[in-house]
Amino acid sequence: MSLGADWLTTHLPHQGRMCLLECVLDWDAEHIRCLCTGHRDLAHPLRWEGRLGIAAGIELASQAMAAHGALTTSRSEARARFGLLASLRSVKFEVVRLDDIADDLICSARRLASDDRTALYEFSVGAAERRLLAGRATVVLDADAAGAYR
Repeated sequence: MSLGADWLTTHLPHQGRMCLLECVLDWDAEHIRCLCTGHRDLAHPLRWEGRLGIAAGIELASQAMAAHGALTTSRSEARARFGLLASLRSVKFEVVRLDDIADDLICSARRLASDDRTALYEFSVGAAERRLLAGRATVVLDADAAGAYR
């Protein structure tokens, strides 16, 4: 079951043009896959000097992780937990740019471990069976309550 733009803008802190995901393609307790098509848009909010560099893929993957967090939040919790990307490890860029990729992008994230305060994910962004970037990220949960995002 895919979840579209309405679900994303309701459940993610990323709003307007900064909501870079088109939809959630599929997900389970540990994994999520999302579709991104805006990388070819000349008005993409992360373009710089007319180009969308591969590092923008980290933001795409971060939004996929945020969507996964929102989907796996306990129904007893009043809201999804706010997360802050705290560290990146083993990031590998396989291309220089995203704006010259003709195919749609698929952002995948898999939660490797989590506790009450943090979550560790591995992530990748690919197109047409080709990996464009991959790495691991640590997310600090409830960062807004701790004042870490002020």
